[in-house]
Parts: sequence; C-alpha cells; structure tokens
Amino acid sequence: MANIPIWPGSSSFSPGNTPFGFYDNDFQFQTDADKVANFCSRRMGYPIVDIELQNLNFYAAFEEAVTTYGNEVYAYKVRQDYLSLEGATNANNLNNALITPNMGVIIRTSEQYGTEAGTGGNTDWHTGSLSMTASIQDYDLNVWASQNGIQSGDLEIKRIFYESPPAIAKYFDPYAGTGTGMMNMLDGFGFGNYSPAINFLLMPLNYDIQKIQAIELNDQIRKANYSFELQNNHLRIFPIPNREAKLHFQYLLKSERLNNSINLSGSSLITNISNVPYTNPSYSQVNSIGRSWIFEYTLALSKEILGYVRGKYSQIPIPGDAVTLNSGDLVAAASSEKTSLIEKLRGYLDETSREKLMERRALETDYRTKELQQVPFPIYIG
Repeated sequence: MANIPIWPGSSSFSPGNTPFGFYDNDFQFQTDADKVANFCSRRMGYPIVDIELQNLNFYAAFEEAVTTYGNEVYAYKVRQDYLSLEGATNANNLNNALITPNMGVIIRTSEQYGTEAGTGGNTDWHTGSLSMTASIQDYDLNVWASQNGIQSGDLEIKRIFYESPPAIAKYFDPYAGTGTGMMNMLDGFGFGNYSPAINFLLMPLNYDIQKIQAIELNDQIRKANYSFELQNNHLRIFPIPNREAKLHFQYLLKSERLNNSINLSGSSLITNISNVPYTNPSYSQVNSIGRSWIFEYTLALSKEILGYVRGKYSQIPIPGDAVTLNSGDLVAAASSEKTSLIEKLRGYLDETSREKLMERRALETDYRTKELQQVPFPIYIG
C-alpha cells in the first residue's frame, strides 16, 4: 500500500475542499477552516503524537458541524412557528425572516365549525324542495338525491324549513289563554295581522315576548305541533300533511366538504416540515456563541474520524513489542461529546423559546412589583 501522507501541521483551504461545498465561497468560512483544522489537531495531541488525518478530513468535519448547527436552529424555528407558517408560500427563504404569530391555521379549522353551524365556512349549502302528498307522512330523501343526480351516500341534510306560522300572527289567539279582552276587538276591524303596537298602549317588550312564548307553548302542548323527524335522510312529517305542498330544505354534499378541506395546490405552499424554506445557514452571520459550538462539534467529529482510522489496525508492531492504538477511546469520547453538545444546544434553544421568554418576563414583572413595593411613598404636602 502507498504511503499516504498524514497531517503535516498546517493546511491551506481552497473552494472545493469540502464534500458539498455549502460554505466554500463564504470568506469567513475560508478563513476559519485552517484555524479549525489547527485547533482540532492540537486538541488531539499534535505535535506530540501524529494525527492520522488530512486537511480534507478536518474541512469535512467543519462543514458538517456548521450544517448540523443550522439544522438544529432551523428545526427549532419550524417547531416554534409551524402553526403560523403552514399554508404560506414556500418561495421565499426564511433564514432571516421575522415570523409574527398568526391565527391562520386556527381560522381554517374554525371554518369547519362555521360550515356545520350554517354561519359561513368553506362548503356551500345547497337548496332543494320536495313535493309532499296529502296523507303521506314518510319521505326518503335518498330517493330524491338519486333523482337529482347526487351520488348515493353523498347527501347530508342541514336544515328543514317546516315550521308553524309565527306566533305574532296568532297574538290574540283566545285558546292560548293570553287574550286581554279589549285587544281582541282589533280583529273585528281587520287589524289582527298587524303588530300589537297599533293598540296605542305602550307595553314593556318583555310583555310581548312572554305572550309569544305562551302561544308557542300552547301550540306545542294543545295542538298538533308542526315538527319533523330525520333519521338517515328518512323524513317523517308531523302532523300528517292534509294537502299537497312543497317542503324546502338545505343540504350539503359530503364529497364537497372533503374536497374543500384538501388544497391540491400545495406544491407552492408550506404543507409539512420538509418544505419549510429554511436553507443552510450563512456562516459569516453566525455569532461567536454559535461558532464556539461549531468548533467543539468539529473537534468531536474529528475524533470520531481519527478513531475509525486507527481502528483499522488495533495494534502496530514495533521491535520486540506492539503499540495498542486508542481507537475505542476516541470513538467513545466523540460519541459522548456529540450527544452532549446537541443536548446543550437544544436546551439553549428551548430556554429562548417564546413560551419561556414570556414566562421569564412575567416573573421579572412580579419581582419588579415586589421591589417597588419596598420603596417609600412620598407624602405630598400642598
């Protein structure tokens, strides 16, 4: 095997020396690459011991460390802001974007409740009518749906317009037990269908409301109440119709509800964490806190690489003996250091989350209030 050169103690970085070239054109990365290589080699014992690596190994570890740092930071940002990002365009780079929390996802969810309540939403309510026949009480709306080109099982009735005459039209109904005697005379002059306000006697509004409620309750108990029963689109009318009439209703199509909940133009939208437009960080914009973490992570990666290299030969023979290499120690130390650094970074990011910062601000406010309570109040003498 050829004699492969190892770390000579210095290096000179140039674009193209890293596996992916993510940061090769960043001047600050170019400047720090050789410094990081020198830092890692010395931390691993150079020049007291040889370091069986080349400059390309240090550059690869440096590039991976920067990328890992960016992944952790932006993964935290995605977790923090995803509810505000979902559904937005993914055409813009968000690395340096300031995300303001919004209620977009909550509003999209509430639209479903608006649809069911009939107060808005994203699914239309359609109108239909059914011809009722005298003496027939039961009607199958699934048959009506089939006759009108609606697929089986797609119909969902939302509202039936089958109501008794309004109570105001029977305001003077003596059978309701609410007549006031003199007011019934208005019927004799053809004024019975008008508002009771024409009696020129100003009464509290609750008086009219109580009388209307009494009329409605009377109709429900003493008369054949206008009502219906709907089960699985099978409609039963109460009371039994005594003449032909049109029954009007509103309905929606289940397929439209489902289709309206799916936006198929998602290729240009943020639909999951994989297409949130964060890219690799700009190394020159990483502050000293981030760079210190990157240097330590590069050292851990370099130890891991060196451990794998030395692991190829567990012992090297020398005259009269053999030298045992520390491959296992390097790999174990590297794995432990990498885990510790990742946990440290994630803990730091969690401590700067929006929730934690608001808790800290609230705590500061409490302490400040307690501190101000110890300040003597001045006595004003006028």
